[in-house]
Amino acid sequence: MRRPASRRDGAVSVVAPPEVQAYFQSLQEGADRAYATARAARRQGLDPEVEVEIPQTEDLASRVETLLQEYGVGGLAERIRTLSATNDRETVAILAAKELAKRPARSREEAIERAVRAGLAVLTEGILVAPLEGFVGAKVKKNADGTDYVDLFFAGPIRSAGGTGQALSVLIADVVRRELGLGRYRATKEEVERFKEEIPLYKRVQHLQYTPTSEEIALIVSNLPVSVNGEGTEDEEIGGYRDLPRIETNRIRGGACLVIADGLCLKAPKIQNHVRRLGIDGWEFIATFQAKGEKDDAPPGIDPSEKFLDSIIAGRPVFCHPSRPGGLRLRYGRTRATGLAALGLSPATMAVLGEFVAVGTQLKTERPGKAGAVTPCDTIEGPIVVLRSGECRQVHTLAEARAIAAEVVRIVDVGEILVPFGEFLENNHILVPGAYAPEWYREDLRRKLGEPPEGWETFDFDTAVKLSKEHGVPLHPRFNLFWHDLSVEDLRYLREFTATRDQHLVYRLPRAHIHYPNRHLRAQHRLDAAAFFIERFGAKRQRARLQVIRARFITHTVIDAPFSHSPSPFLRGAA
Repeated sequence: MRRPASRRDGAVSVVAPPEVQAYFQSLQEGADRAYATARAARRQGLDPEVEVEIPQTEDLASRVETLLQEYGVGGLAERIRTLSATNDRETVAILAAKELAKRPARSREEAIERAVRAGLAVLTEGILVAPLEGFVGAKVKKNADGTDYVDLFFAGPIRSAGGTGQALSVLIADVVRRELGLGRYRATKEEVERFKEEIPLYKRVQHLQYTPTSEEIALIVSNLPVSVNGEGTEDEEIGGYRDLPRIETNRIRGGACLVIADGLCLKAPKIQNHVRRLGIDGWEFIATFQAKGEKDDAPPGIDPSEKFLDSIIAGRPVFCHPSRPGGLRLRYGRTRATGLAALGLSPATMAVLGEFVAVGTQLKTERPGKAGAVTPCDTIEGPIVVLRSGECRQVHTLAEARAIAAEVVRIVDVGEILVPFGEFLENNHILVPGAYAPEWYREDLRRKLGEPPEGWETFDFDTAVKLSKEHGVPLHPRFNLFWHDLSVEDLRYLREFTATRDQHLVYRLPRAHIHYPNRHLRAQHRLDAAAFFIERFGAKRQRARLQVIRARFITHTVIDAPFSHSPSPFLRGAA
């Protein structure tokens, strides 16, 4: 029988079997013993502090309240838990900050600081320094017309909050200033021009994920409802628009530059999502900013992107280039080993790449854009390689990869990369079409047959062809070659060439005549003297019938089928 595991601070209990509860309890008891030992050591008076500075916490809510205990946020943990029951973390941050703004405070500045720090602490899960050191404070200043506005001060450590935390901290401040009845910030021309010079200068001395254009900077800064300001973090100073009355330093303000560029500009879609959902007015300029960045002639986010290669460090390997054939192919899913910001690779792929990629290696991918830690998954496709003998074959297991490692002369296809849907959701990235994988094939069979036939995962070629003809489902993924990587000219040549041959793909001809288009098809084959043997794709080693390429229904399924049923453009390019 399952029963809730006890929680000492009122957090939501964990439902788990008794043996798992016992495991959790053993971890807690071990931590308690370690803390008791540390407290006894500190009481010896040999350290700067006589108490252990880092208290124990058990969930996000308690971490946030403990982190901000000096800012009068008592009871915040319980409120965060209540809000979290019906809202996502970002909405909880906004709502919690809004409620804190109403609490009594010694000044308006103190109320703003407390609320923004709390919202930022929720966004960063109470484990980063950004709420304490990245956000320095807030001031209430005057516009030229005498109205009040909020001036936010950021410093370099705001980088640790990430673009989402940086952007939403400004939105939170806007919500808070409305609760306090403060006016809207009105940027002067000089303050806008200052940022147009300052952000490119900052890019020269520090890293930015995104460098906005002068027009984008002007659009964002001139329309912000609160001011983004900051401490001077770099030795370099700006050349023009110095000594402005409302900006305290001529040095480059690294925190402010990060919030504008990597926060408000890069995370504009996420801001727009919250503004629309919560009905917050005054942020219409974000929609204008997004519209300027979208292309009218192509879906957003599908074109090859080299952004992930821009910051590559010398000596790091590039396993594939943006959206090129042969690179890593996207497959949606997760394993029990993949957590947050984690990816899956076949152990065979990891071995064929010289075992440079190990469990935990961080890969930066073309999409969704953030890096992820590698975990092994032996149920996704491994690489396709060419051996010294001329044989082209797919490698399925780690043992097989190590056995042929010395014979590999070329990696034709790196294999699949497993990416959870949540990574695209978290990064607010449009979903990229993924591989036509067995799980898609299973759903197609269910739509036609109710339940997939027994043994559907390992159908032989004849059975797969029969089902495709009789029920109008695509060919089993095991037999789908990479037709989308062939040019029309290559496809026409291959079709005409095979149409005049016998029923077995065994040709005695110069290798170059067939090898080039086949390199893009990645059909497994053997070479024997002048003979070229194309094996049945994914089946036992026997000569495939011409039907693999020539049958009209297969060509229709692969080339002309609806987008969701065809082997779609794959995600390639991880480094």
